[in-house]
Amino acid sequence: MVLGSLAPVARATPEAHATPEAHATPEAHAAPAARAAPVARPVPASKAPADFVALSSVDPSIIQDMRYATKVNFIGRRIDGYREPLCILTKPAAEALHRAQSQLLRQGYSLKVYDCYRPQRAVDHFVRWAKDLDDERMKAEFYPRVAKDRLFADGYIAEKSGHSRGSTVDLTIVELGTPGAVGGPARPARPCYAPPGERRPDDSVDMGTGFDCFDTLAHTDDPRIEGAQRANRQFLKGTLGGEGFVNLPEEWWHFTYKPETYPDTYFDFPVARRSVAGH
Repeated sequence: MVLGSLAPVARATPEAHATPEAHATPEAHAAPAARAAPVARPVPASKAPADFVALSSVDPSIIQDMRYATKVNFIGRRIDGYREPLCILTKPAAEALHRAQSQLLRQGYSLKVYDCYRPQRAVDHFVRWAKDLDDERMKAEFYPRVAKDRLFADGYIAEKSGHSRGSTVDLTIVELGTPGAVGGPARPARPCYAPPGERRPDDSVDMGTGFDCFDTLAHTDDPRIEGAQRANRQFLKGTLGGEGFVNLPEEWWHFTYKPETYPDTYFDFPVARRSVAGH
């Protein structure tokens, strides 16, 4: 959920796909790096490049709880561009997750992904929502201590997302044998940083906050997060770090595989099996 650059993005045009997740990404919280300006490369409107894959084709054992394909998210609606609850990633990122999953399975755990590739149209949906200050239906759960008119300034919503480049993933760890609680309803809506028995049910190990919690308690190394919660965050970070993933310090769940296959391209093909059919 971090502010990104205002560089051009690949959106659909009569001949190609050229369009600009406004939910904050790593770039927003970090200091800007000296690099060439992102370049929008032509991308077919309904098809991903050949080196994008469905994660299930690389590792079907990784649990998929794709929140933006449902109403269980900070907007409370299915997000534009998510036609199916499917994790799509660049192949190197998917293969790196497979290696991490192999380690975790031997230790009695599994990865669970919340979001993977995110089309630019989804980012645009986030931006439109953030500008509608009257829509606060999910505030009590996802951003109880943040005024909605501060979401851009505080870096929680942005006009670009690293997810749109295809090598960034939001995920957690689940202990094998844990009863599923995929996107269950809150009991009732409680803050995302409430104790695990009170916030929205999730079969994840306790990370101290829920996914997409717009709060400083979601910062990976926030000093208020201690004990088992801190250990769980470090376990996730260490496991993925060993396979080339870099964590966004402001979001314990957010990781980018390095080097990125498309470091300067923001794609907009829909999240659907047909987007990667034949890959």
